[in-house]
Amino acid sequence: MLRTALRNVLAHKTRLIMTVLAVCLGVAFISGSLVFADSTTAAYRAAMSRNYADIDVSVGPKSVPGASADEQYGALDDALVRKLSAVPGVASVRPTAGGSVTLAAKDGTPMRADTMGGKLGVAYVPGSDGQDSRYPLTSGRAPRDSGEVALDRGTAAAAGYSLGDTVTLATEGPVLTMRLVGLVSTTDSRVNAGGTLAVFDKATAQKLFAAPGHYSGMDLTAVPGTDQFELANRVGAVLPADRAEATTATAQADQQSVFIAGKTKSFERLPLLFAVVSLFIGTFLIVNTFTMLVARRSREIALLRAIGATRRQVVRSVLAEAALVGLAASAVGFVLGLGVATVLPNVLDTSGDLLPSGPLVIGPAAILASLAVGVGVTVLAAWLPSRRAARIAPVEAMRTAEQPPSATLSRIRGAVGLAMVVLGVGLLLSLSDATSATDDNLRTAMFGCGILVTGLIVLAPLLAGPVIRLIGRLATRFGVVGDLARENTLRDPRRTAATAVALMISTALVSGLAVINQSTSQALDSQAAAGLSADYVISTRNTTTAIDPAAVQRVADVPGVRTASAVADSTLSAGPLVKTVSGVDPKTVDDVLKLHFLSGSVKDLGPGKLAVSHSFARDHHVTTGEQIKVSIGPGDRDEPYTVVGVYQDNPTAQDVLGYRADVQNHGYLRDSVQRILVRTTDGTVSHDLEKRLRAAVSDSPLLKVQNRAQLVQEQAGVAGDLMTLMFGLLAIGVLISALGMVNTLAMSVSERTREIGVLRAIGMDRSGIRAMIRLEAVCVAAFGTLLGMAGGLFGAWKVSGLANGAIPQYSFSLPWGTLALVVLLSLAVGAVAAALPARRAAALSPLEAVAQA
Repeated sequence: MLRTALRNVLAHKTRLIMTVLAVCLGVAFISGSLVFADSTTAAYRAAMSRNYADIDVSVGPKSVPGASADEQYGALDDALVRKLSAVPGVASVRPTAGGSVTLAAKDGTPMRADTMGGKLGVAYVPGSDGQDSRYPLTSGRAPRDSGEVALDRGTAAAAGYSLGDTVTLATEGPVLTMRLVGLVSTTDSRVNAGGTLAVFDKATAQKLFAAPGHYSGMDLTAVPGTDQFELANRVGAVLPADRAEATTATAQADQQSVFIAGKTKSFERLPLLFAVVSLFIGTFLIVNTFTMLVARRSREIALLRAIGATRRQVVRSVLAEAALVGLAASAVGFVLGLGVATVLPNVLDTSGDLLPSGPLVIGPAAILASLAVGVGVTVLAAWLPSRRAARIAPVEAMRTAEQPPSATLSRIRGAVGLAMVVLGVGLLLSLSDATSATDDNLRTAMFGCGILVTGLIVLAPLLAGPVIRLIGRLATRFGVVGDLARENTLRDPRRTAATAVALMISTALVSGLAVINQSTSQALDSQAAAGLSADYVISTRNTTTAIDPAAVQRVADVPGVRTASAVADSTLSAGPLVKTVSGVDPKTVDDVLKLHFLSGSVKDLGPGKLAVSHSFARDHHVTTGEQIKVSIGPGDRDEPYTVVGVYQDNPTAQDVLGYRADVQNHGYLRDSVQRILVRTTDGTVSHDLEKRLRAAVSDSPLLKVQNRAQLVQEQAGVAGDLMTLMFGLLAIGVLISALGMVNTLAMSVSERTREIGVLRAIGMDRSGIRAMIRLEAVCVAAFGTLLGMAGGLFGAWKVSGLANGAIPQYSFSLPWGTLALVVLLSLAVGAVAAALPARRAAALSPLEAVAQA
C-alpha cells in the first residue's frame, strides 16, 4: 500500500502541485517569521555584546520623580570618578554625558523625529592620548565649545552635511545651531542600525543632558579576573545610596533581552496571521483536491478492496499520499520562508527603526514547525476524503462516477449549517445595543463572525444550486456556451462550493475590514475636526519633549493670531490604568477647543480639580462633584482631585483635562508645555502664516505645525496598517483561490475529455470551448464573492455599534470603490485561473478525445 501511495503521488504530481503551493505559502510565513525572530534576536545580542564589550559595571542616577537636573545628577561628578577609580578591582572609569537629540537635515527636514530611540547625543571625553576611543575621528577635529558639534559619518551623509556647515538641532526646548567641525565613527548598534549621533564637548553635553559639571552615567571596566557582581557590590558601597546605583553589564544585557523578546514577538504577529489565514484557506483546497482524486480513483480503490485491501489500509494509503505531499510542501515552504525572513526587516521598517543586520539563524524550531504544520495540515485535511475512500465497496469497481451524497447527509448538512448561521447572526444581533468595545463584546463579535462564516461554508454546497442558477442568467447571454457553463458548474455543487470557499473567506475578511476601515477613518476625521476650534496646532512629538516656554509668547505675538493657548500634556495613573491628561488654561481653552460638557463646566477647572471624558467617567464610575485619587506624570503619588465636569470624548482634549499648573508641576518635564493651540483672527489659514508660526518656534525639528486639514489627514493615516493587512489577506486569498480553480478546472477537463470531444465533433470550435471553461470559473468566483461579501458586510454592520460607543461620530459607511475592486478582482481571478485549463481543453483533438474511455 505504501508503494501504491507513492505511485499515486507520482501519477498525479501535476494536480498535486497546486496543493503543495497552497500549503507551502502558510509554511513559508511560519518558518520565515521564526527564522526572522531567531536571526533578529541573534543580531541584537551580537550588537549588545559589542556595546558592552568593555563595560562591566555601570553607575547611574536613581530616578527621583520631579527632581531637578542638579538633584538628579548631583552625585555624578569628577570627585565620584576619582573615588570609583580607587575601588579595588576597577581598571578604569569612563564618565558619560548623553541623551536624546533630534537633528534637522540640511534642507530642514527633521531626522527620526517621530521615533523615541536612536537619536543619540554624547560627550567627547578624551583619554590621556587626547582622543575618545569610543568615537574615533575620521576627519576634522573634536568639538571644543558650545558652538561646535561632530556627527558620525552616516548621520552627516544622510543629512547632507559637510564640515563647516551649520547644524540645527534640539534636545528639549530651544533650537540650537552649531558648526560641524568633525566626523567620527562608532560601533554603537543603535547608530549603525539607522540612528543618528551628535558629539559635543564635555561641558556642553553636561549642560544639555545632565547638569553643569555633572555626568549622566559612568562606565567601569574591571581588572581581569574580577567578578562583575562582586565589583558592583564594592562600587555600591561607596555610592550615595539615595542618589546613585550600580548595575552589572550582565543585568543590563538581561533587561535588553526582555526588550528584544518583546520586540521580535510583536514582529512575528503579522506573518503568523498571514500563515493562519493561508493555511485555513488552503485546507479547503487540500480537501477538494483529495476528494476529486478519490472520486476519479473509485474503480482503482474498489479493485484494491476486491483483492484484499482493508478499509484501514485504504485510509492509510490516502493519508500516506497526503503526508508525502505535506513533506514536499514543508520543504518548499521552508525554502520560501528563508526568503520571507530576508525581506521582513525591510517590510517592518515602517517607523525608521532599522533592525540590526546579521546572518540568518536557522534553529530547530523553524524546521520542526515547518514539518509539523506542512505535514499535519495536509494529513488532517485529507482525513475526510480518506474516510470516503474507505467506504468504497469492492462491488463498485465498475462504477466510474462519484455518487452524489445521500438525501439524509444533505439534510444533516443543511440543518447544521443553518443552525450555525442562525447562531452567528444571533450573536451579532445581540451587539445591537452595545455601546463600547469591551473585551466581552469584542469576543462576542469575533465568535459571532467566525460562526457565521463557518455556517456559510457548511451551507455552501446547498446554496450553490440556487445562487449559481441566479448568476447563470447572465452567463446564458453567451448562448449555448453560457448554458453549458452554468450546467457544468451545477453538476457537482460540493466541488463548486469547495472551490469557491477560499475566495469566500478572503472576500468576507477583506470586505468586512474595508467597511470598518472606511467607517472608522471617516469618524476619526469628523471627530478631529469637531473637537477643535483652533486653526493651527503646534505640538511636540511625545510627552518627554517640550516647547521652548519663550516660544508661546512669540506665537501669540505673530500677526494674525487671536489666541495662543498653551497645553501641558502628560500621563495620569488611575489605579492600574494609564490615561492621557491635558493641562489647560480655563480662560482660553473655550476659544480653541469645542468641548461639549454633559455635566459641569470647564470654567470650574482650577488647582486640585479635573474634568474627565465620558469614557473615563464610565470606566472609573465617577461623576461631577466626586473625588478621585490619581497620579499625574511619572512616579506613584496618588493625590485627591475633584471632578468638576464630564465632557464628550474629544481627541484633542484627550482623556482628562487638568489645570495647567498642576500638570506642569508633576509632568515629565517640569514647567513645560507640549502643545500650543492657535486661533487666527479671521479663521483662515495661509502658507505665509504657517511660515511665521514655524519661525516663531525657530523651525524646531522637535515640533509639528499643522492646520486642521493636516491634522485630519494625519489621522486618516492611522488606518494605513489596517489597509496593508486588508490587501495582504486579499492577496493570499486570491492566490490560493486561483490555485484551487486551476486545480479543479484541470481535473474537470480531464474528467470530461470525451464530453469535450463530442462537443468539438458536433461543431463547437476551440474559442467556444475556451469561453465555456472561463465562464464556469467566473460563475464559481461570483458565487464565492457573493457569499463572502454578504457575510463580511453583515458582520461589519453589526460590529459597528461597538465603535459607535467609543466614537460618537462613527456611522456605517460602504467603501464602494474598494468593494467594486474586490468584486472585479475576484471575477478576474476566475477568468485568469481558467486560462490554462481552457487552453488545454481547446487543444483536445475531437477523435482522440472521443476515443478515450
